[in-house]
Amino acid sequence: MRVARSPFLSGFTAMLPLWLGVAPFAVAYAVTARAAHLSVLDTQLMSLTVFAGASQFAAAGLFGQGASALAVVGTTFLLNVRHVLYGLSLAQSLPLHGWRRGLAAQFLTDEAYGVVIAAPQGTLSLPFLLGAELSLYVVWNAFTLLGALVGAFIPDPAAVGADVIFPLAFLGLLVPLLTSRVTLIVAAGSGLLAWAVSRVLPGGLTVLIAGVGGALLGAALTSRGAGDAGGREP
Repeated sequence: MRVARSPFLSGFTAMLPLWLGVAPFAVAYAVTARAAHLSVLDTQLMSLTVFAGASQFAAAGLFGQGASALAVVGTTFLLNVRHVLYGLSLAQSLPLHGWRRGLAAQFLTDEAYGVVIAAPQGTLSLPFLLGAELSLYVVWNAFTLLGALVGAFIPDPAAVGADVIFPLAFLGLLVPLLTSRVTLIVAAGSGLLAWAVSRVLPGGLTVLIAGVGGALLGAALTSRGAGDAGGREP
C-alpha cells in the first residue's frame, strides 16, 4: 500500500530541482560578502535572518563600497517590495492570519512562490508552503557557509559566475509558467518595461515598476478575456 506524503514533505521535495541553481547562488553571495570584508559570522547571519538573495548581494556590494546604512536599507527595501505582490497573490488562494502570515512571509522567496503557484489544484496549504520555503532555507544557508569558508581563496566573485546565476534562476522559474498567450504577453511586456526602466533608474525601482506594470497588464488582459467570453454567451 502506498503511503501518502505529508504536505510539508511534498513542498520540501518540490523544490529539490531548484537546489542546483540556489546552491551556486548562495556560494556566489558568500564569496561576494567575504570580498567586501564581511566576516564568516556576518555573512552567515545575513543568510539566517534576511534570507533574500538579491538583497544580500546588493547589501554585500554596498558594504564593500563603504555605503551608509541608509543606502543599504533603502536599496534592499526596494528590491524586496516585490514580495508584497507575492503575498497579495498567495492570499487569494491561501489566506493566512496572525503569526502564520508572519512566518510564511519571513521565508518566502521568488523560487518558492513560483513553485507554489504552479502547484496542482488542491495542493496549496500552509504546510506545503512552509515545506517549499524551508527547503530552500536549508540549502541556502548550508552553501552560504561553504562559500564563506572558501571565500578567502576566491577573491574575485566573477570567478563563480555571480553575475549570471540570479537571472538564470529567474528564467528557470519563468519558463514553466508560460502556458498561455496572456502569460507570454505579460512576460514579454514586463521584460521590455524592466529593460527600459533600468536605463534610467536603479535596480530596486526597476523590479518594483516592472512587477507592478506586469501585474496590471495581466489583470487587464485577464479581465478583457473574461469580458469577451461573457459577451459571446447566448
